[in-house]
Amino acid sequence: MEDRQLCPWCATEIVWDEEIGPESHCPHCENELGGYRSVEVGMDDPAEPSGTDNEEGSDERWLEDEEGYTRTSRSMLAAGSVMQRIIDEQDEAPECPSCREYMLEAGMQTIGGDNFQPFVPEATGQPILPNPFHVKWYICPACHHASSQLALEERLHMLKKLAD
Repeated sequence: MEDRQLCPWCATEIVWDEEIGPESHCPHCENELGGYRSVEVGMDDPAEPSGTDNEEGSDERWLEDEEGYTRTSRSMLAAGSVMQRIIDEQDEAPECPSCREYMLEAGMQTIGGDNFQPFVPEATGQPILPNPFHVKWYICPACHHASSQLALEERLHMLKKLAD
């Protein structure tokens, strides 16, 4: 008999065999199937001697959440903090279409020149995008999905062309 599970990150149904057992990671988006969007950060208890759970020199920690213990490290927590600051600085923060996390702006790409032949619809008689045009690239820090979006200037240009 098969048991079914729904990935909380990408909402994909995961079917697993009873003999093998449940999946620990989603085969579609590769995210961990526990601790959905929750990380509990605890402060060191002053009563506990430091380093009791860790090998000396290791910055690895075990954080308790609703479903057990999650292994993390100071570097992972620091990266999360930096990612949040980057998202706060961005003009836009689109959600990842795969896992719904906020995406990080990676850069701007110019598309055009001889490598781009714009389509000229009969309805407008002119291309809806200039040649060249720009797109912003975004990367998901959780599942590493990459997606692009027209730059603001090109969006305005397109709307103007469609309104004429």
